Amino acid sequence: MIDTQLSRQQDVSDELATALFGTRAASLHHPWKRLFSSAPFSYQEGLGHEERIRLSYERLRLVNDAIDHPSVFAADPAALSAMHEWAGVADAGMATCASIHYNLFLGSLLDHDHDQRDLTEYLRMARVGTFLCTELTHGNDAAQMETTCTFDRATGGFVLHTPRPEACKWMPNTSPVGGPKDAVVAARLLVDDRDLGVFLFLTPLHDAHGTPMPGIGIRRLPRTASSPVDHCATTFDRVDLPYTALLQGDHGRLTPDGRFTSSLGNPRKRFLRSIGRVTMGKLCMSAYSLGTTRHALTVATRHAHSRHTSGMTSGHRVPLFAHRSHHAPLLEATATAYAATLLQRGVTQQWTQATDDDLQDCERLVAVTKGWITWQARAIMTECRERCGAQGLILANGIAGQLAANEGTITAEGDNKVIWVKAAGEMLLGGFAPKPTSEIPPGPRVLEDPHHLQDLLTDIERIWHERARTRLRGGRPPSPLARWNATVTPALQLVDAHAHRLAGDALLDAATRAGTAAARQVLTDLHRLFTLRRVAAHSGDLLARGRLTTDQVQQLPDAVEHVVAALEPHALTLVGGFDVPEELLHSHPVLHADDPEVLVPAQ
Repeated sequence: MIDTQLSRQQDVSDELATALFGTRAASLHHPWKRLFSSAPFSYQEGLGHEERIRLSYERLRLVNDAIDHPSVFAADPAALSAMHEWAGVADAGMATCASIHYNLFLGSLLDHDHDQRDLTEYLRMARVGTFLCTELTHGNDAAQMETTCTFDRATGGFVLHTPRPEACKWMPNTSPVGGPKDAVVAARLLVDDRDLGVFLFLTPLHDAHGTPMPGIGIRRLPRTASSPVDHCATTFDRVDLPYTALLQGDHGRLTPDGRFTSSLGNPRKRFLRSIGRVTMGKLCMSAYSLGTTRHALTVATRHAHSRHTSGMTSGHRVPLFAHRSHHAPLLEATATAYAATLLQRGVTQQWTQATDDDLQDCERLVAVTKGWITWQARAIMTECRERCGAQGLILANGIAGQLAANEGTITAEGDNKVIWVKAAGEMLLGGFAPKPTSEIPPGPRVLEDPHHLQDLLTDIERIWHERARTRLRGGRPPSPLARWNATVTPALQLVDAHAHRLAGDALLDAATRAGTAAARQVLTDLHRLFTLRRVAAHSGDLLARGRLTTDQVQQLPDAVEHVVAALEPHALTLVGGFDVPEELLHSHPVLHADDPEVLVPAQ
C-alpha cells in the first residue's frame, strides 16, 4: 500500500515537472541538472574569497566543455534561460560569469556583423568575455555615459578614453583572475565633431599572460555581499583600437573613411539596439532566481517533514510541517514559485518569437517579469531560510548564500524599481489596455471558481490602472516631476498587479492542460491559493467596486485556510515537481539530521 502511494505521488510529481519544464526538458534542462549536481560542482567548505572566484572560473570552463556549439547556445533564449535555472544553486559566481560571457559578451558579438571576426578564442574560452556598460556615475542612465571612442582618420581606427575618474566602468569582472579577458565596451562614438551616440567596441583587456594592455587601468573593488566575482573599476587612457573593434549593424555603420549610416535616426534607439542583450540578460536573471527559489523550497519542505518537534500533548512529537504556522507560508511560497516558473516559460517564448512590431511590448514584459520574479525570490528564500532555523544559515545547505546572491539579480541588467518605473510610464501612456470588466455579476460566482478568481486579478489590475491614470491627468502640479511623483505610487501598483495577473493566467492554463485529474487538482488548488491571497489583500477595493460581495469578503480567510489544508498532504509531491537532483539534496547537512558525519563535516 505504501509503495503504491509513493508510486502515485511520484507519477504526479513527474507530471508537475512536465508542466513546469515543458516537452524540451530532456534537451534543455536535464543536461544542466546532471552537470551541476556532479562532483566538480559540489560545495567546498573553507574556501577564501579569492579561492572561490578562481574555482568559479574553473567551473565556467567545465560549462563550456559541456556545450556543443557555444554560438548556437548563445543565440537560443530558451537554452540560455535553462542553464541559468540550474547554475545559481551550484555556484553563484560561476553563474554570474557565465551569464556575462555567453549572453552579454558573446551574444552581443553574434547580434552584430561578425562574419569578418574570428570568435574561436571565445567559443573555446581561451579568452573569457566580459561586458562594460555602466559607469560609476551612470547606472540606469547609461545612455548618458561619458566614455568616448573617437574615430582616428589618421590610422583608420579608434581611440577609447575615460574622460574623468567618475566615468570609470563600474563593477565588471575585468581582473586577470580566471585567465586573460576581452571586453565589449559601451562608449560614445565620436567622428570629427559629431557625437553619434553609444556603440559597442571589442577591446582586449589583457595579454596572453594576464597583464593589462597599455592604457587600461583595472582596480579591484571591495567585496560585495552577493556572488563572489572579481568586480573591478576599469578605465581607458587613450587606448588604440582597430577599425574592426566597432560592433556594427543596421542600427549604425561607419565606413573606413568615416561616413556614418543608420536605420535609426534616434541616438537613444541606436544605444538600446546596441545593448539589446541586456533584455535577454533580464530573462537570465529571473531564470537564475527561479532555480535557487525552487531549490530552497525543496530543502525547506523536506527538512520540515524530517525534523520533529513537540505536538499539542505531552510526549507527542510531530514533524515541523504538521504545524499550520510552518506549512502555510511554505505552501503559499510554493504556489508563487509555480506561477513564477510558468510565467517565465511564456515570456521566454514570447521573447523568442518577438518581431520588430512587438519588440517594445516584449521588452517591457521581460522587464516586468524580471522585477517580479527576483523580488518574489527574495521573499521566498527568506521564508525558507527562516523555516530551516539556524541550519538555514549554513552555506552548505544551499539557501543563505543563494539568498545573498539573489540581491545581485535584483540590481543586475537594470535595477528593479527603475525598470518598473519605466514600464509603468509606458503602460499609462498607451502601451497597455486593461481587460474590460466582466459582465457576469459577482454574486452567483463562488470563490472556489478559478476563473472568477482570475477575473478578480484582472479587476485589481484595472483598478490600479484607473487610479494611476486619474492621478496622471488630475490637477496642475508645479512641474513634470511633481506630476509624475503624484502618479508613480499607483503606477507601480499597476505593474505589480499586471505581473500577478499574468502569473495567475499561466498557472491556471497549466492546471487546465494537466493530463491527469490528480495533477489538475493540485495545480488548481495552487492557483486558488495564489489568487486568494492576492484578492484578500485588495478586498476593500474589490468590494467598493462591486466585484466582491460582503459575504465573499468575510469568506476569504476561511477559503485560504481550506485550500492550505487541502494542499498540505501534497507538499512533498509539489516540491518533487521542481525536479531538484537527489545527488544535490543528499549533500545538504540540513537533510541528514540522523547522520552526525554529514551534519558536522570533517575539516
